[in-house]
Amino acid sequence: MTQIENLPDDKTLLLVDDDKPFLTRLGRAMEARGFAVRMADTVAEGIAEVRKQAPGYAVIDLRLGDGNGLDVIEALHNARPDARVVVLTGYGNIATAVTAVKLGAIDYLAKPADADAVYGALVSDKDHRQALPENPMSADRVRWEHIQRVFELCSRNVSETARRLNMHRRTLQRILAKRAPK
Repeated sequence: MTQIENLPDDKTLLLVDDDKPFLTRLGRAMEARGFAVRMADTVAEGIAEVRKQAPGYAVIDLRLGDGNGLDVIEALHNARPDARVVVLTGYGNIATAVTAVKLGAIDYLAKPADADAVYGALVSDKDHRQALPENPMSADRVRWEHIQRVFELCSRNVSETARRLNMHRRTLQRILAKRAPK
């Protein structure tokens, strides 16, 4: 990873994500890496934090309970054009990635992303390509992670999860009973 010289002087970091356990874990990990972390779990709170004091860095989830994380990116870019923003989402597509970059994001990471990947994206040269991971997740593992995420978002309700994933409830129960693929 190539470090660049024109990083913001202050190590203030705004994390905006509606997944509270993930937000807390990432916040702790980023504090351990020297950032002064502020957290928000809605678009409204994210924009309020930006207005209070625009951070030098931000990690923003696209899909939030009260709207779209792109609104927070736009507010931050307007308040502080030099801020380094990384978009984090479990529902990635090319259109939102392009929009996020146009609004000022420097990178776009798919969930689940670990703290090392997030840190690397925040402080690396945006023109430098990251190396491919040595052990990328298999398609089965990605599918399993997505099912687990939806299951947690549905408060571990099998019927609701099956409905949202458009799959038969018994099929989902079989998948949930198995161990995670490698």
